[in-house]
Amino acid sequence: MTRPPTDRERGFALIAVLLVLGFVGIIGAEFSYAMRLEASAARVYKETLIATHLAEAGLEQAIRELVADFAFVGLGDEKDTAKEGKEADDCPIVFYSRERLAIKRLPHKNVPLGGGEFSYCITDEEARLNLNITSPDRISRLLETLGVERQDRDTIVDSLQDWRDPNEEHRLNGAESEDTYLKLPVPYRSKNGNLDSLSEMLQIKGVTTKLMDGQEDKPGLEALATVKSRGQVNINTARREVLRALGLGDAEFSQIEQFRRQGPYPNVPGQFGGRGLGVTSRTFRIEALGLIDGQVRARLVAIVEKRTDAGGEGIAVIEWSGVR
Repeated sequence: MTRPPTDRERGFALIAVLLVLGFVGIIGAEFSYAMRLEASAARVYKETLIATHLAEAGLEQAIRELVADFAFVGLGDEKDTAKEGKEADDCPIVFYSRERLAIKRLPHKNVPLGGGEFSYCITDEEARLNLNITSPDRISRLLETLGVERQDRDTIVDSLQDWRDPNEEHRLNGAESEDTYLKLPVPYRSKNGNLDSLSEMLQIKGVTTKLMDGQEDKPGLEALATVKSRGQVNINTARREVLRALGLGDAEFSQIEQFRRQGPYPNVPGQFGGRGLGVTSRTFRIEALGLIDGQVRARLVAIVEKRTDAGGEGIAVIEWSGVR
């Protein structure tokens, strides 16, 4: 005859059952959490992939505008057109015919496509100062307009020349491999060649992230400089800071600004001759965004050049940032 379980045995069995149930509950919760994480990761991956294609679609639409038959580019108004990260409508580039008539633009802000939207901004790369070509005194004046102190300006200008020249002999305020860059915590050598990308400036002595990015009330080198243009600065799209770097005063800029409100200059006025100015552009920067549910999920930046060959007009990508 089987002995009935004692109270102690029944209590032990109850505890064992509760432990098993608790263990199963923990496993179930962990499994559910893992599944939610996996589903979330899959959703993020899917949205990023869609946003990437949307940004690429924006780039392609921008290229469609650039291959069109236009003679001049200008600004719709005198807003801050080059500040990174702004909405496409804050980059008011206008394309003009040979008769200086504005050409209607394609949609470029929050354009619906598939499961999201794309936006893009085109800016004139030839509105910027080319650091590979321009003279040291112009670079110094550009830095002065950004509020850089004299000693710091001299350091940056000399160090930039040392970075680009073919030797390892540094200038008075400059820097070369042995005396500066190889002594850093993460050492590297001076390039001894032209800049391939504006981002290389951050490797040059004296250049800071703040100087590159700018501040709320002041642009940075990212908005004012380039290493990809042909060298001439487009008088129709250049900012005040760039024109001052070329030696123009505030009164001359006001005159230019007033004329640009009526349309682009068809040629450079004689009074501005010899300043390295032009009226046409062939190099442009495109920033394209892919948006899902109104949120930016992908961003790409490309610098492109409009070229003419036997087959007609074409676009060549000369710098590509990749999707971010």
